[in-house]
Amino acid sequence: MADVGTPAPLDDLRRRLAALDELPAAPASNVRSQYRDVRNRVVAEASAMFDRGLDDAQREEQVRHLLDRILEEEDVQVSPTERRGFVRQILSETFGLGPLDDLLIDDSITEIMCNGPDKVYVERNGRIELIDLTFADEAQLRAVINRIARASGRRIDESSPMVDARMADGSRMNAVLPPLALNGPVLTIRRFPSERLTPDALVAMGTYTPELMQMLSECVRSRRNIVVSGGTSSGKTTALNVLSSFIDEKERIVTIEDSAELTMQQPHVITLEARPPNAEGEGEVTIRDLVRNALRMRPDRLVIGECRAGEALDMLQAMNTGHEGSLTTVHANSARDALRRLETMVLMAGFDLPVRAIRDQMASTIQLVLQLERQPNGRRAVKSLTEVYGIEDDTIHFQDLFVLDPATNKLRVAAVPTFQKLLDDDKAQHTEPVPAATDGSEGRSR
Repeated sequence: MADVGTPAPLDDLRRRLAALDELPAAPASNVRSQYRDVRNRVVAEASAMFDRGLDDAQREEQVRHLLDRILEEEDVQVSPTERRGFVRQILSETFGLGPLDDLLIDDSITEIMCNGPDKVYVERNGRIELIDLTFADEAQLRAVINRIARASGRRIDESSPMVDARMADGSRMNAVLPPLALNGPVLTIRRFPSERLTPDALVAMGTYTPELMQMLSECVRSRRNIVVSGGTSSGKTTALNVLSSFIDEKERIVTIEDSAELTMQQPHVITLEARPPNAEGEGEVTIRDLVRNALRMRPDRLVIGECRAGEALDMLQAMNTGHEGSLTTVHANSARDALRRLETMVLMAGFDLPVRAIRDQMASTIQLVLQLERQPNGRRAVKSLTEVYGIEDDTIHFQDLFVLDPATNKLRVAAVPTFQKLLDDDKAQHTEPVPAATDGSEGRSR
């Protein structure tokens, strides 16, 4: 099949496909047995003959002529509606992502989950639902997976049956092939909002309160080290994007991710992305490699998409050696669990470090843990903002600054941070002085 690494034509094609007549999930029963052979012939010939310089209208016209010829040769009788459906599917399979094209232009969908070719689930408004959509066969699903992987410079096959990739629109893709996946190829696409969520938008949605957002803003600007913790699909990446928006535009930011998802708005941003090994098992660049290298790039801030293993040690050392104000995420169910997981990940670095030394370093470098959760109704919520303020007898001390009240399902202020004076001093330092009055009257505070 033709490569589809160029994002702009795909977006135009998807809009054209969405504008065509709706097609049932499968051709009518009287042509179902012949549909697969016709489709395979048209896709194969179209992929070989199409000029990449043609516009969408010219490609569509070529598909119509090609389809008419093959239908005549195969002696297949189809209605005008079925013919339009054939054209639509062939265009989609040749230049797009087949049945997924319509889903990828639906902004209400945040997750697409293909459990083999016959079951496709989507997530809307935090709820998962099975939809009336299928792939023609397992080969078609594999072709879509290969197309996404190739466009992002990744590979997936029997020798490497798992892949994580970033799609052209910023979505995150994960795929697993048989024999690891017993029910056929499994494809999961995590989609992000087409418009970046701002702090004001999250406050308006009720996920954050104005007081919490103000506290986070002051903590980021005063260079507190913050860990964002939560379960899968709890909003960690969104939270990291929001926190990073408070970083000053004059600072040099280095982001490090396994698959680039963060969207920084500042002008001075360097984005680093890990690389898996090639077919020969060489060339791998891990998150830990990138963290160590980033320390030589003169960063003012380090933003690590997620800590999963030994890079936690390098991150803690960076936070403790002049790179204050760093941000990262971790999978955990509570603030205490987040630090326990970081402790375990430091031990995964391969050094025989005493647990007390690890905890001392965590207590002195991490100031805040923002805990997120996904509630049973699908709503993402802030569970707590917790301060880490010291250690005694191998026990790290915490206090909740904001907590989610289970009775009202609303955030409430629980305590004042021990570093509140530092926040006040930093805020006063960055407040512009009131200009002197020139008309003999006293200056008024703004």
